[in-house]
Amino acid sequence: MPARDRHSASADFPPSAFGRCCEEYLEYLSVERGYAGNTLSAYRRDLGAYVCFLQERGIDDPDAVTRRDIEDFVVARHDAGYAASSVNRCLSSVKGLHRFLAREGLAQATPASGVNFSRVDERLPDCLSIEAVGALLDQPFPPTDAGARDRAILEVLYGCGVRASELVGLDMDDVYLDDEFLRVVGKGSKERVVPIAGAAARALGSYLEGARTSFARHSRSGVPSAVFLNARGGRISRQSVHALVERYGRLVGIVGLHPHTLRHSFATHMLAGGADLRVLQEILGHASISTTQIYTHIDRTHLREVYLSAHPRA
Repeated sequence: MPARDRHSASADFPPSAFGRCCEEYLEYLSVERGYAGNTLSAYRRDLGAYVCFLQERGIDDPDAVTRRDIEDFVVARHDAGYAASSVNRCLSSVKGLHRFLAREGLAQATPASGVNFSRVDERLPDCLSIEAVGALLDQPFPPTDAGARDRAILEVLYGCGVRASELVGLDMDDVYLDDEFLRVVGKGSKERVVPIAGAAARALGSYLEGARTSFARHSRSGVPSAVFLNARGGRISRQSVHALVERYGRLVGIVGLHPHTLRHSFATHMLAGGADLRVLQEILGHASISTTQIYTHIDRTHLREVYLSAHPRA
Protein backbone atom coordinates (compact mmCIF):
# COMPACT_ATOMS: atom_id res chain seq x y z
CA MET A 1 0.00 0.00 0.00
CA PRO A 2 1.65 3.27 -1.06
CA ALA A 3 2.03 6.03 1.47
CA ARG A 4 -0.66 8.67 1.07
CA ASP A 5 0.68 12.07 0.13
CA ARG A 6 -1.00 15.42 0.59
CA HIS A 7 -1.77 15.67 -3.13
CA SER A 8 -3.98 12.56 -3.28
CA ALA A 9 -6.54 13.33 -0.61
CA SER A 10 -9.03 15.22 -2.76
CA ALA A 11 -10.57 14.48 -6.11
CA ASP A 12 -11.71 18.08 -6.52
CA PHE A 13 -9.66 20.71 -8.31
CA PRO A 14 -8.77 23.97 -6.60
CA PRO A 15 -10.62 27.05 -7.96
CA SER A 16 -8.01 28.03 -10.52
CA ALA A 17 -7.55 28.42 -14.26
CA PHE A 18 -5.64 25.16 -14.42
CA GLY A 19 -8.37 23.42 -12.45
CA ARG A 20 -10.96 24.60 -14.96
CA CYS A 21 -8.79 23.26 -17.79
CA CYS A 22 -8.80 19.86 -16.11
CA GLU A 23 -12.58 19.94 -15.81
CA GLU A 24 -12.87 20.66 -19.54
CA TYR A 25 -10.52 17.77 -20.30
CA LEU A 26 -12.50 15.34 -18.15
CA GLU A 27 -15.75 16.46 -19.77
CA TYR A 28 -14.16 15.78 -23.17
CA LEU A 29 -13.11 12.28 -22.05
CA SER A 30 -16.61 11.61 -20.73
CA VAL A 31 -18.75 13.04 -23.52
CA GLU A 32 -16.65 12.63 -26.66
CA ARG A 33 -14.45 9.67 -25.78
CA GLY A 34 -16.99 7.77 -23.68
CA TYR A 35 -14.60 6.91 -20.85
CA ALA A 36 -16.08 4.80 -18.06
CA GLY A 37 -16.81 6.27 -14.63
CA ASN A 38 -14.01 4.36 -12.89
CA THR A 39 -11.47 5.55 -15.46
CA LEU A 40 -12.64 9.15 -15.13
CA SER A 41 -12.34 8.92 -11.33
CA ALA A 42 -8.75 7.74 -11.66
CA TYR A 43 -7.93 10.58 -14.07
CA ARG A 44 -9.55 13.06 -11.71
CA ARG A 45 -7.43 11.87 -8.79
CA ASP A 46 -4.24 11.96 -10.86
CA LEU A 47 -4.88 15.43 -12.26
CA GLY A 48 -6.00 16.72 -8.87
CA ALA A 49 -2.62 15.74 -7.45
CA TYR A 50 -0.90 17.36 -10.46
CA VAL A 51 -2.76 20.67 -10.13
CA CYS A 52 -2.02 20.85 -6.39
CA PHE A 53 1.66 20.15 -7.07
CA LEU A 54 1.83 22.97 -9.61
CA GLN A 55 -0.13 25.30 -7.34
CA GLU A 56 2.48 24.85 -4.61
CA ARG A 57 5.02 26.08 -7.17
CA GLY A 58 2.86 29.09 -7.97
CA ILE A 59 1.92 27.80 -11.43
CA ASP A 60 -1.61 28.31 -12.75
CA ASP A 61 -0.90 28.89 -16.44
CA PRO A 62 -0.52 25.84 -18.73
CA ASP A 63 2.11 27.69 -20.75
CA ALA A 64 4.17 28.24 -17.59
CA VAL A 65 4.60 24.50 -17.04
CA THR A 66 7.99 23.15 -18.07
CA ARG A 67 9.25 19.65 -18.70
CA ARG A 68 11.24 19.91 -15.49
CA ASP A 69 8.05 20.60 -13.49
CA ILE A 70 6.47 17.43 -14.84
CA GLU A 71 9.62 15.38 -14.20
CA ASP A 72 9.70 16.69 -10.62
CA PHE A 73 6.03 15.72 -10.23
CA VAL A 74 6.84 12.18 -11.38
CA VAL A 75 9.72 11.98 -8.88
CA ALA A 76 7.39 13.23 -6.13
CA ARG A 77 4.93 10.41 -6.91
CA HIS A 78 7.71 7.85 -6.73
CA ASP A 79 8.95 9.34 -3.44
CA ALA A 80 5.40 9.13 -2.03
CA GLY A 81 5.59 5.35 -2.45
CA TYR A 82 3.47 4.83 -5.55
CA ALA A 83 4.25 1.84 -7.76
CA ALA A 84 5.76 2.46 -11.19
CA SER A 85 2.52 1.37 -12.87
CA SER A 86 0.53 3.92 -10.85
CA VAL A 87 3.02 6.67 -11.63
CA ASN A 88 2.84 5.80 -15.32
CA ARG A 89 -0.94 6.00 -15.28
CA CYS A 90 -0.65 9.40 -13.61
CA LEU A 91 1.86 10.59 -16.23
CA SER A 92 -0.45 9.32 -18.97
CA SER A 93 -3.21 11.51 -17.52
CA VAL A 94 -0.89 14.52 -17.52
CA LYS A 95 0.30 13.89 -21.07
CA GLY A 96 -3.28 13.57 -22.28
CA LEU A 97 -4.24 16.81 -20.53
CA HIS A 98 -1.45 18.83 -22.17
CA ARG A 99 -2.16 17.37 -25.62
CA PHE A 100 -5.81 18.35 -25.20
CA LEU A 101 -4.93 21.91 -24.10
CA ALA A 102 -2.64 22.40 -27.10
CA ARG A 103 -5.20 20.96 -29.53
CA GLU A 104 -7.95 23.22 -28.17
CA GLY A 105 -5.76 26.31 -28.31
CA LEU A 106 -5.65 26.65 -24.51
CA ALA A 107 -1.86 26.26 -24.45
CA GLN A 108 0.99 26.79 -26.91
CA ALA A 109 3.19 23.83 -26.03
CA THR A 110 3.04 20.20 -24.83
CA PRO A 111 5.78 20.08 -22.17
CA ALA A 112 4.97 16.50 -21.17
CA SER A 113 5.74 15.00 -24.57
CA GLY A 114 9.41 14.41 -23.78
CA VAL A 115 8.89 12.92 -20.31
CA ASN A 116 9.50 9.16 -20.35
CA PHE A 117 7.44 6.53 -18.58
CA SER A 118 9.03 4.52 -15.79
CA ARG A 119 10.15 0.99 -16.43
CA VAL A 120 7.67 -1.54 -15.06
CA ASP A 121 8.88 -5.06 -14.34
CA GLU A 122 6.62 -7.59 -15.99
CA ARG A 123 4.53 -9.30 -13.35
CA LEU A 124 2.45 -12.30 -14.21
CA PRO A 125 -1.09 -12.03 -12.85
CA ASP A 126 -2.18 -14.32 -10.03
CA CYS A 127 -3.86 -17.50 -11.19
CA LEU A 128 -5.59 -20.33 -9.36
CA SER A 129 -5.09 -23.98 -10.23
CA ILE A 130 -8.05 -25.89 -11.64
CA GLU A 131 -8.20 -27.78 -8.34
CA ALA A 132 -8.37 -24.54 -6.33
CA VAL A 133 -11.17 -23.23 -8.56
CA GLY A 134 -13.02 -26.50 -8.02
CA ALA A 135 -12.68 -26.16 -4.25
CA LEU A 136 -13.97 -22.59 -4.41
CA LEU A 137 -17.00 -23.26 -6.59
CA ASP A 138 -17.94 -26.68 -5.18
CA GLN A 139 -17.95 -25.57 -1.54
CA PRO A 140 -21.30 -25.67 0.31
CA PHE A 141 -22.97 -22.28 -0.16
CA PRO A 142 -25.57 -21.12 2.40
CA PRO A 143 -29.09 -22.35 1.50
CA THR A 144 -30.32 -18.75 1.32
CA ASP A 145 -31.11 -16.19 -1.36
CA ALA A 146 -27.71 -14.59 -0.72
CA GLY A 147 -26.00 -17.97 -1.04
CA ALA A 148 -27.64 -18.61 -4.41
CA ARG A 149 -26.67 -15.13 -5.61
CA ASP A 150 -23.10 -15.48 -4.41
CA ARG A 151 -22.68 -18.86 -6.11
CA ALA A 152 -23.94 -17.33 -9.37
CA ILE A 153 -21.54 -14.39 -9.03
CA LEU A 154 -18.52 -16.64 -8.51
CA GLU A 155 -19.56 -18.98 -11.34
CA VAL A 156 -20.05 -16.10 -13.79
CA LEU A 157 -16.77 -14.40 -12.84
CA TYR A 158 -14.83 -17.59 -13.54
CA GLY A 159 -17.09 -19.09 -16.19
CA CYS A 160 -17.20 -15.99 -18.39
CA GLY A 161 -14.00 -14.15 -17.45
CA VAL A 162 -15.79 -10.84 -16.92
CA ARG A 163 -14.51 -7.98 -14.79
CA ALA A 164 -16.26 -7.21 -11.49
CA SER A 165 -17.42 -3.85 -12.89
CA GLU A 166 -18.89 -5.62 -15.93
CA LEU A 167 -20.67 -8.14 -13.73
CA VAL A 168 -22.36 -5.54 -11.52
CA GLY A 169 -23.33 -3.58 -14.64
CA LEU A 170 -25.30 -6.48 -16.13
CA ASP A 171 -29.00 -5.77 -16.71
CA MET A 172 -31.72 -8.33 -17.28
CA ASP A 173 -31.92 -7.56 -20.99
CA ASP A 174 -28.20 -8.42 -21.27
CA VAL A 175 -28.85 -12.07 -20.37
CA TYR A 176 -29.64 -14.60 -23.12
CA LEU A 177 -29.39 -17.96 -21.37
CA ASP A 178 -31.30 -19.83 -24.09
CA ASP A 179 -28.75 -18.62 -26.62
CA GLU A 180 -25.89 -19.08 -24.12
CA PHE A 181 -24.42 -15.60 -24.13
CA LEU A 182 -24.26 -12.38 -22.13
CA ARG A 183 -24.01 -8.87 -23.52
CA VAL A 184 -21.29 -7.09 -21.57
CA VAL A 185 -20.34 -3.39 -21.50
CA GLY A 186 -16.61 -3.14 -20.92
CA LYS A 187 -13.96 -0.43 -20.82
CA GLY A 188 -14.70 2.62 -22.92
CA SER A 189 -18.39 1.64 -22.98
CA LYS A 190 -17.61 -1.00 -25.62
CA GLU A 191 -20.13 -3.81 -25.90
CA ARG A 192 -19.15 -7.41 -26.51
CA VAL A 193 -20.78 -10.83 -26.42
CA VAL A 194 -19.51 -13.37 -23.88
CA PRO A 195 -20.45 -17.07 -23.99
CA ILE A 196 -22.03 -18.64 -20.90
CA ALA A 197 -22.71 -22.34 -20.50
CA GLY A 198 -22.38 -25.26 -18.12
CA ALA A 199 -22.12 -24.58 -14.39
CA ALA A 200 -22.15 -20.79 -14.82
CA ALA A 201 -25.37 -20.87 -16.87
CA ARG A 202 -27.05 -23.26 -14.42
CA ALA A 203 -26.08 -21.18 -11.37
CA LEU A 204 -27.21 -17.94 -13.01
CA GLY A 205 -30.47 -19.47 -14.19
CA SER A 206 -31.24 -20.86 -10.74
CA TYR A 207 -30.55 -17.47 -9.14
CA LEU A 208 -32.74 -15.59 -11.64
CA GLU A 209 -35.66 -17.96 -11.11
CA GLY A 210 -35.57 -17.83 -7.32
CA ALA A 211 -33.31 -15.60 -5.25
CA ARG A 212 -33.38 -12.57 -7.54
CA THR A 213 -37.16 -12.50 -7.44
CA SER A 214 -37.01 -12.41 -3.63
CA PHE A 215 -34.44 -9.59 -3.63
CA ALA A 216 -36.46 -7.60 -6.18
CA ARG A 217 -39.46 -7.46 -3.84
CA HIS A 218 -37.46 -5.21 -1.52
CA SER A 219 -36.77 -2.60 -4.19
CA ARG A 220 -38.18 0.87 -3.44
CA SER A 221 -37.62 2.25 -6.92
CA GLY A 222 -39.84 0.04 -9.03
CA VAL A 223 -38.79 -3.08 -10.89
CA PRO A 224 -34.97 -3.27 -10.77
CA SER A 225 -33.10 -3.75 -14.04
CA ALA A 226 -29.87 -5.10 -12.55
CA VAL A 227 -29.14 -8.82 -12.65
CA PHE A 228 -27.33 -9.01 -9.32
CA LEU A 229 -29.20 -7.37 -6.44
CA ASN A 230 -28.43 -6.62 -2.81
CA ALA A 231 -30.72 -7.23 0.17
CA ARG A 232 -32.52 -3.91 -0.49
CA GLY A 233 -33.34 -4.81 -4.06
CA GLY A 234 -30.78 -2.44 -5.55
CA ARG A 235 -27.82 -3.15 -7.84
CA ILE A 236 -25.05 -4.88 -5.91
CA SER A 237 -21.88 -2.78 -5.63
CA ARG A 238 -18.42 -3.62 -6.91
CA GLN A 239 -17.14 -3.37 -3.32
CA SER A 240 -19.66 -5.99 -2.19
CA VAL A 241 -18.55 -8.33 -4.96
CA HIS A 242 -14.92 -7.90 -3.93
CA ALA A 243 -15.82 -8.62 -0.30
CA LEU A 244 -17.82 -11.77 -1.02
CA VAL A 245 -15.16 -13.17 -3.37
CA GLU A 246 -12.53 -12.65 -0.69
CA ARG A 247 -14.79 -14.23 1.96
CA TYR A 248 -15.58 -17.38 0.00
CA GLY A 249 -11.93 -17.74 -0.98
CA ARG A 250 -10.88 -17.57 2.66
CA LEU A 251 -13.37 -20.34 3.54
CA VAL A 252 -11.43 -22.78 1.33
CA GLY A 253 -7.98 -21.53 2.29
CA ILE A 254 -7.37 -19.02 -0.52
CA VAL A 255 -6.21 -15.83 1.16
CA GLY A 256 -6.78 -12.46 -0.50
CA LEU A 257 -8.80 -13.77 -3.44
CA HIS A 258 -9.73 -11.02 -5.88
CA PRO A 259 -12.35 -11.05 -8.68
CA HIS A 260 -9.62 -10.33 -11.21
CA THR A 261 -7.83 -13.52 -10.13
CA LEU A 262 -10.87 -15.47 -11.34
CA ARG A 263 -10.69 -13.60 -14.67
CA HIS A 264 -6.97 -14.43 -14.96
CA SER A 265 -7.68 -18.06 -14.05
CA PHE A 266 -10.41 -18.27 -16.71
CA ALA A 267 -8.04 -16.96 -19.39
CA THR A 268 -5.16 -19.21 -18.36
CA HIS A 269 -7.28 -22.36 -18.21
CA MET A 270 -8.92 -21.53 -21.55
CA LEU A 271 -5.54 -21.12 -23.21
CA ALA A 272 -4.21 -24.32 -21.62
CA GLY A 273 -7.31 -26.09 -22.93
CA GLY A 274 -6.54 -25.09 -26.50
CA ALA A 275 -8.47 -21.81 -26.95
CA ASP A 276 -7.30 -19.59 -29.81
CA LEU A 277 -5.58 -16.41 -28.63
CA ARG A 278 -7.72 -14.18 -30.88
CA VAL A 279 -10.92 -15.75 -29.59
CA LEU A 280 -9.72 -15.25 -26.03
CA GLN A 281 -8.94 -11.61 -26.82
CA GLU A 282 -12.52 -11.14 -28.04
CA ILE A 283 -14.05 -12.79 -24.96
CA LEU A 284 -11.91 -10.78 -22.54
CA GLY A 285 -12.52 -7.51 -24.38
CA HIS A 286 -8.86 -6.64 -24.81
CA ALA A 287 -8.23 -3.83 -27.28
CA SER A 288 -4.78 -5.22 -28.12
CA ILE A 289 -3.66 -8.82 -28.64
CA SER A 290 -0.48 -7.96 -26.71
CA THR A 291 -2.56 -7.69 -23.53
CA THR A 292 -3.93 -11.18 -24.06
CA GLN A 293 -0.47 -12.59 -24.80
CA ILE A 294 0.48 -12.27 -21.12
CA TYR A 295 -1.42 -15.52 -20.63
CA THR A 296 0.90 -17.35 -23.01
CA HIS A 297 3.69 -16.57 -20.54
CA ILE A 298 1.65 -18.06 -17.70
CA ASP A 299 0.96 -21.15 -19.77
CA ARG A 300 4.65 -21.56 -20.59
CA THR A 301 5.49 -21.22 -16.90
CA HIS A 302 2.99 -23.97 -16.13
CA LEU A 303 4.45 -26.20 -18.85
CA ARG A 304 7.95 -25.69 -17.47
CA GLU A 305 6.82 -26.58 -13.95
CA VAL A 306 5.16 -29.76 -15.21
CA TYR A 307 8.27 -30.65 -17.21
CA LEU A 308 10.61 -30.12 -14.25
CA SER A 309 8.44 -32.17 -11.92
CA ALA A 310 7.81 -35.04 -14.38
CA HIS A 311 11.00 -35.52 -16.41
CA PRO A 312 13.47 -37.88 -14.70
CA ARG A 313 16.53 -35.92 -15.84
CA ALA A 314 15.13 -32.36 -15.80
